[in-house]
Amino acid sequence: MPHPPSGASARAAALPDFVLRQFDRHCPEPDHRQLYRILQTGIRGSVLTPGLKLPPTRTLAQALGIARNTVVHVYEQLALEGYVQAGVGRGTFVAAVGPRLVERPAATRRPTRGALLSRRGGQLVDEAGAGPLQWGAFTPGVPEVRMFPAQVWSRLQARLWRSVTPQQMSYATGHGDAGLREAVATYLQGTRGVACTPEQVVITSGTQQSLQLVAQLLADPGDAVWLEDPGYWGARSVFKAMGLKLVPVSVDAEGLAPTPQQRRDPPKAMFVSPSHQYPTGALMSHGRRRQLLDYAAAHGVWIVEDDYDSEFRYGTRPLPALQGLDEHGRVIYLGTFSKTLFPALRLAYLVLPPDLVDAFARGLSELYREGQTPQQAVLARFLSEGHYATHIRRMRAVYGARHDALIAAIDKHFGGALPAIGGDAGLHLVLGLPPLVDDRAVAQKAQRAGVTTRPLSLYHVRQSAPAKGLLLGYGAVREEEIASQFAKLARVVQTFL
Repeated sequence: MPHPPSGASARAAALPDFVLRQFDRHCPEPDHRQLYRILQTGIRGSVLTPGLKLPPTRTLAQALGIARNTVVHVYEQLALEGYVQAGVGRGTFVAAVGPRLVERPAATRRPTRGALLSRRGGQLVDEAGAGPLQWGAFTPGVPEVRMFPAQVWSRLQARLWRSVTPQQMSYATGHGDAGLREAVATYLQGTRGVACTPEQVVITSGTQQSLQLVAQLLADPGDAVWLEDPGYWGARSVFKAMGLKLVPVSVDAEGLAPTPQQRRDPPKAMFVSPSHQYPTGALMSHGRRRQLLDYAAAHGVWIVEDDYDSEFRYGTRPLPALQGLDEHGRVIYLGTFSKTLFPALRLAYLVLPPDLVDAFARGLSELYREGQTPQQAVLARFLSEGHYATHIRRMRAVYGARHDALIAAIDKHFGGALPAIGGDAGLHLVLGLPPLVDDRAVAQKAQRAGVTTRPLSLYHVRQSAPAKGLLLGYGAVREEEIASQFAKLARVVQTFL
């Protein structure tokens, strides 16, 4: 270490005064953190100049009334970070931390968010569909988590951890837990008519991650993707963030309804929810399904089928999945446990054509370094031992009763004046509003009244003439609370009619 500049010893005498003026023995901050902060700030601000000799640790500790080991620890940390240099027998000196690469900027106004974010980031945040509240009447898309069989899950989890393997505690291999893949395939074959083997299943951390994989592995920036309009905002956000060209396609009573002009320009992929269109609830007819499958096969289009809550239908059996009709390997089937169990579980799955499985598994590992393998193993046992099927049966009855209570409340307050749309399946329905009503203003006023809902217009890509309405989720509202909660909302709606 170079010798300190002449005069350093004399300047060292001023250091205790500099520290003593700032050190507060009554400060709740720990002594070592306070002393470190004072010295580091002084060095970085050039108040303590290069070459300045620090007092011996015993001297500074006595002056401050703290333990010597505290000062030793602070000096060692400063030396480790390059703020000071120490030489045996010579003492500790302030190091030259190097000149600034740029002059200290003059005080300026704090930049706006628009200046901080990229153009793509700004659009994502400004057009975000995720709501700040995810619980309560009538938050859409939220299941009844209070009735989840937590004791069963806890017992299965405890059993797993008694024999957990190192492999289960490391990074996942990409495909996911073998037991869960087998249990998912068995369940889908028996309940949804999905034609698949366990080898075609890839486990992901939610539908959003599944969509990101689809966008990144099957499309390039600028490629077109058909989206249901209105449709799931999460798919819209992911595909837009990936740089894909969004092509909104209208939805009618039979599902996705591309115009002749749209059919002349095939997209790279189309995103559909045929079993329960989100958010309108339309059920895609068998004829429309065959048309889309034939079109996809003829033009090499990928069909991304989102089957997010088909377990819950009231009065009718669900149609088999679109994937089960696919004869050409063009359908990518998305499923999730967020609606049937609880959203915080963050486990979903893809059922892929055989030729895509290894690429998706490798892409999943490369981009996300997946984990949650112990949770996947617990879920596998939950399915294979019959607990999942029992829970679904129980919740189907619960949600059916809540659905009926909400329909009754709508009829009581509005009769046939306002329609309840898509109310025979899932965890939500849409309360239709007249075209001239500002559904966003209604939702905002309802929020102030203590009721959460979402405006239907937000689900439209095209905002020129969006349908108006309110999405009402009844999954998380107890049956006996629905009438009183809807009465609050009805009073708000009446002020806009």
